[in-house]
Amino acid sequence: MAEFVYPPVIRAALGVFKALDVRLDIRGAEHVPATGGAVLVSNHISYLDFIFAGMGAYKVAKRKTRFMAKDDVFKHRISGPLMRGMKHIPVDRTDGQPAYDEAVRALKAGEVVGVFPEATISRSFMLKKFKTGAARMAADAGAPLLPVVLWGTQQLWTKGHPKTLTKRHVPVTIMVGEPIHLTPQDKPVMVTRRLRAAMTEMLERAQREYSGRPKGPEDTWWQPAHLGGTAPTPADAEALDEAEAAAKAARRAATPES
Repeated sequence: MAEFVYPPVIRAALGVFKALDVRLDIRGAEHVPATGGAVLVSNHISYLDFIFAGMGAYKVAKRKTRFMAKDDVFKHRISGPLMRGMKHIPVDRTDGQPAYDEAVRALKAGEVVGVFPEATISRSFMLKKFKTGAARMAADAGAPLLPVVLWGTQQLWTKGHPKTLTKRHVPVTIMVGEPIHLTPQDKPVMVTRRLRAAMTEMLERAQREYSGRPKGPEDTWWQPAHLGGTAPTPADAEALDEAEAAAKAARRAATPES
């Protein structure tokens, strides 16, 4: 079936990357299966991660990834039509079962489905706890898990910092790991632990081999604390997330129902 939205969006993104001299370093693209369903699992450090994670599957293998994303994005007047046109999958956080079922159907039909198992952006830029949905989805669809790690995207636009979408010469690492094939005996919790361990090693390598460096004391915010940067530690980041969630809950409680 012809696609009229996804290819132009990809071409536009590549054009912007070229204009800004975003230095894509794509590694392991040979691990992307040429055909058949796969659950692409990525870390989450930027609002732009779906673009870059999908690029890892598209640039070489020409696979289009259908990402699962919160339904608010689909309600936006600009992003909504684009997300629907690219056949991404809206997720209602109060009832995720319909999105899960749709994702499994897409996998069985041979699609690549993208998942962020941390659910939200990591303020520490390290891996948060993983939810088991990706592993369960892969098991139900009989599809492999495809681990992907991103690094550098946080410099462009991330939680708690202003957009810097015009920042030039930013190196971005996109690392694709070996597929993880499940057996009927595998338990989702154990598979998720295995997946997170593999992605932890990949992330450490991406950070270690990254060509970018802070340009001065004011530019250390995107570096993890354990690497000498000023990003929150994982514990501090979790506390910030909890405070944000509590504030949102308080606002909802104070808003009268219509």
